[in-house]
Parts: sequence; structure tokens; C-alpha cells
Amino acid sequence: MKAPADLLLLPQWVVPVESAGTDDPARACGALAEHAVVVRGGEILDVLPADAAQARYDAAQTVDLPNHALIPGLVNLHGHAAMSLLRGFADDQPLMTWLNEHIWPAEKKHVSEAFVRDGTLLAAAEMLAGGITTCNDMYFFPQTAGEAFLQAGMRATLGIIVLEFPSAYASDADDYLAKGLAMRDELKDEPLLSFTFAPHAPYTIADATFGRINTLAEQLSLPIHIHIHETANEVRDSLKQYGMRPLERLAGLGLLGPNFIGVHAIHVNDAEIDLLAQNGCHVAHCPTAGLKLGSGIAPVNRFMAAGVNFGFGTDGPASNNRLDLVAEMRLASLLAKGASGDAAALPAAAALKAATLDAACALNLDSRIGSIVPGKRADLVAVDLRALSSQPVFDPVSHLVYVAGREHVTHVWVDGKLKLNDRRLVDLDTDDLNARAHYWRTKLTA
Repeated sequence: MKAPADLLLLPQWVVPVESAGTDDPARACGALAEHAVVVRGGEILDVLPADAAQARYDAAQTVDLPNHALIPGLVNLHGHAAMSLLRGFADDQPLMTWLNEHIWPAEKKHVSEAFVRDGTLLAAAEMLAGGITTCNDMYFFPQTAGEAFLQAGMRATLGIIVLEFPSAYASDADDYLAKGLAMRDELKDEPLLSFTFAPHAPYTIADATFGRINTLAEQLSLPIHIHIHETANEVRDSLKQYGMRPLERLAGLGLLGPNFIGVHAIHVNDAEIDLLAQNGCHVAHCPTAGLKLGSGIAPVNRFMAAGVNFGFGTDGPASNNRLDLVAEMRLASLLAKGASGDAAALPAAAALKAATLDAACALNLDSRIGSIVPGKRADLVAVDLRALSSQPVFDPVSHLVYVAGREHVTHVWVDGKLKLNDRRLVDLDTDDLNARAHYWRTKLTA
């Protein structure tokens, strides 16, 4: 008698990113031809040759995916989802001008629960359609954002955002922390949601607040997610104010460790890279945002040489302006090669791993997502490689990074539930989302 299953997926290639029972990186990151993925109860039950799967399992639904590669859901390691409503609002400005003269004044005037709900839904729709099944979010009103992610059926890590100055969300650091902890208590039993502490940046957080965050993060076993060494000015200002560079300051405060996610980490020297590696820290590499804001290029090759784990982030839609992790994979790989003069730098398999399993590891989610192995949750993405522009396919992993775009994503499952079906969103009304975006554009430009 055949074993029951909910879903049997039959792609041309399965790209597991890691293979159960092997430590061989070449085998783990390769593609398995004519294999099937079996899903039951939202969990990956089996990965095996297609013929054997059809003989062994009686699935309620079988999905044929000819000419497709099936990959783990992409993990966006850093973003500000609700800022989708500020996409293109203040382009072609350096970071601090962009923040001080445009973004922060607009946020002060317009950010609200309604803004965050609508902006997060718009961002979730874009991310799901492009194969992103998990995001690490940092923004105001995180409970509202969490509710929007749940409405979309997307996995999200919500940041307990902290600043010293007031906003529409909170009045001071203590208020941010109190509201963030209450949010976590309210949503902690939602299986699609997890949490980080998200102090904005060293230049917006006082030492005393960092000390409290560090204590709470250790007590609750939560990551700390923070912008760090994004610009040369940030480093210079820290030297003037504190007599030390930002990472040195955070190290002295005890924040560096395996639960630390440093966003950008562009202007870091060799000693700081070693510090990140020695403490088991992670980096969210956001190549497009770093280029667009003129901040620079993170030294990915040196991260790899030192053993610093990193994943990719889109950053917010106001500073990218796309939530497109497929594009980030390709750009990151090309920048690593161009900056180092080494064509073998950040190869395709490593780029795909950074966008999936390595990013999941940074969020402490690698036991649940990030690769296609039995026992993990069924966050899966089908990428169609049959277009003329994709032919011929010698190596599907190479094509996923250097050829494919997010427009080639056809199907997405989160926790075994279909979210994108033949390029159409299943649970989100695109006409409604367009109407909401139009409302906010009118309001912001009034």
C-alpha cells in the first residue's frame, strides 16, 4: 500500500542546497535531475527519484513542473517592507541626506498602522511573486506588519525596533522596547513568525539602551539585527563621538556573538572582519542598496575567506527600489568577482546558498527552512528555465544565478501552502493592492 502525502512535486531538477547525510559541498549544492519532493502536513517528507516517489506515495495532488528547477524559498535577510509605499519617493540622494531631509520627515508625517499594513501587504505580494518566502523586517508598528505577513501567508522575522527619538509608534527607547516585547508576547505562537531585537544603528542608540537590549536578547535567545558600518561618515562620526569605530564600541558592550546580524558592513577593515568571524556573527549583504545610496561595496570575498556567514537583503523599497532577491544574488556574485579580480569568487552555488540556507542560519531558522531535506518545512519555489533566453541548460544552478530573473518564478509554497500559482498570487488581491498604493501616493504628494 502506498503512503499518503498531500503534495507530490515533479520538477526537472531539485536543487536541495544541502543534501541529508553528506558534507560534500559540491554534491549538496548541485541539482538532482528527475527527482521528486513529497510534502505532508506542511513538511518535506521525502526527496527521491521521481519513479520511486510515484510508486511509493499516494498524493492528494501532483504538480508536474517540466523544465523547472525547484529550490528552497529565498530568505530576504534585511528589509523595511512597509517602505514599499515610499518607493521612488526620494531617489539619487546620499544616505544621510536621504534620511534626514526626505525619509524621516515623510515618516513622521505619514507613518501609521494603516500605512504599515498596506505597505507590508504590497511588499509581501512583491516578495512572494519573486520567490521570497521569508523576510527579516525592521520597521515601526511591527505587530501590524506581522498581521499583514500572516494575511499574505508569508514567513517573517519581526524586528523589535528601537530608537532613542520619538515617532508615531513610540516615544523613547523604553517605549519601543515595551511595545516590541508586548508584540512578541502576542504573536509568539504564530508558526510563521519569529523575532529579533532591531536597534536601528549605533548612531541612533545610546550605550545604556544597547546594554538593556543585550540583556534581553540573551534572556530570550533572540538575534540582534542592526545597520552597521554602512557609510564612511558613520565610522568617522563614531570616532569623533566615542573615540572608537562602531563595531569596536558594540564589541565592548558585549553585543557581538552568534546572534548578531550586521546589516551592510561595507566599511570594515581586516581586524573587524576577524572580529565578526571570531564571534560567529552574520552579515546581511545588500548590494543594490549600497550601490544606489553611494555607500560602497561590502568585502564579500574577505568575509568568505574569514568564515563570516552572510546572506542577502534587499533593504527597503525606498532605497533599492526592488524587493528582488534573484537580482541580489546575481549582482552580489558579479561584484565579488569584479572587486577581487577573481572570476571564481562567490560562485553560483555559494550565492544560492547565501540566499537560502545561510540567511536562514543567521535567523536561527536553518533547522526549519533554507534547504530541501526531509523534516524541514515546505517553503519551495519553482523556477521555469524553458525560455529561449535560458537555453541550453548545462547547469541549472548557474542559470538560477546568472540567467533567471524573478519573472521566471512560477509557483511558490510556504509551509506547504500554495501562494503563487502559475505566476498568479493566490491569497492577495492585486487590484486592491494597487488601489491602496494609489491612495498613499496621492496622500504623500498632496
